[in-house]
Amino acid sequence: MGWPALLRSAWHHALVRYVVVGAANTGFSYAVYAAGLELGLSYPVASLVSLVAGICVSFKTQGHLVFRNMHNSLFGRFLLSWLLIYLGQVGIVALFARLGLDPLVGGALATPCIVVVGYLLQRHFVFGAASRAPDRTR
Repeated sequence: MGWPALLRSAWHHALVRYVVVGAANTGFSYAVYAAGLELGLSYPVASLVSLVAGICVSFKTQGHLVFRNMHNSLFGRFLLSWLLIYLGQVGIVALFARLGLDPLVGGALATPCIVVVGYLLQRHFVFGAASRAPDRTR
């Protein structure tokens, strides 16, 4: 099996789609966060700006590409999940800052934990019915 066929086969799995789409969304959001810090924003404000920008893209990409659920009625749950994620991210960065790390580094170190929490919240709380249904993309 060649690389193109392997990639097409892998794309049929929600977890693979989540990792790929999540990496793109995370990269975008982290770039916005870093730009905010460079512009002189505090890390909580830079995190909030990054979060809002990321939410604008993430709701549609995660819902459509990952969980195959494009119901706009889920946006309230999606926002609530991201409020929880934001509070967790700021808390982790604050902990790292108290340990003497730069907030830019703290944000990078917080990212893996935030990705896992985001997946679990989206899979079970936001897009739950779609993620429990059989994956019919094959």
